[in-house]
Amino acid sequence: MTTRDTSAPGKPVIGVFDSGFGGLTVLRALLPLIPGAHYIYLGDTARLPYGSKSRETITRYALSSARFLADQGAELLVIACNTATALALDDLKANLSIPVIGVIEPGAQAAKAQAEADVLVLATAATTQSRAYTQALTELGLKATEKACPLLVPLVEEGWIDHRVNAAVTLEVLRIYLLEALADAPRASTLLLGCTHYPLLKPLIETTLRNLHHPMRVIDSAEATAQAVAAHLTTTASTAAPTCEFYATDSIEKFQRLGSNFLGHPLGEVRLIDLGG
Repeated sequence: MTTRDTSAPGKPVIGVFDSGFGGLTVLRALLPLIPGAHYIYLGDTARLPYGSKSRETITRYALSSARFLADQGAELLVIACNTATALALDDLKANLSIPVIGVIEPGAQAAKAQAEADVLVLATAATTQSRAYTQALTELGLKATEKACPLLVPLVEEGWIDHRVNAAVTLEVLRIYLLEALADAPRASTLLLGCTHYPLLKPLIETTLRNLHHPMRVIDSAEATAQAVAAHLTTTASTAAPTCEFYATDSIEKFQRLGSNFLGHPLGEVRLIDLGG
């Protein structure tokens, strides 16, 4: 699936960017929705985590990554990173000549379509500090409560979501986070996953909510973003198999190993690139 073939008429070329691996859940959702596309994925692994950087630095990193994807032929750019979307989306739209779609607005719109009451957002500390989801949901007339869950990303990256013993640890962490969050948002009827790592936790989150006798609709922002991209494109449906290219700025072997878990199948070749400091 890594062979480049953009010669078919109307074959869209979609660039997908993240600071690391999580954005591969967005690509995973895109593949069945727009199967005839060519995808170019870039993980800026040399410069993660973005969450500890200033807005100016995050914008500079995101712009260099976006320009690389545009130079590779991307006709539409998906910012599959909550931090970059929250802090750099406007700058990316202003500086690029191709459409740019982030992950926050699609997730908020999906919550609006489902929410009966308040919305609880689980995200990283950097995303919650930006208040981007609260702003987006408030503009849609919804009350939002954001909960930072800093332990979840490392648990996902360590693979502690499948094996019985390891998953038990993750379930306990989720239980604690959700108890704290529900104490602040007892009327929440919808849970929005505000990190692209979290779709891998969706089954465990749903199990934890049932055990807490607080079932909620769980909105996967990766799926919502993929739906927004599909709605934006006017290309006719194609039965052609998707093609993909993968790039990373550091740790090719780690990117292949972890990325395969996020994408759901082996990535194949990952090319190393240098975008500078």
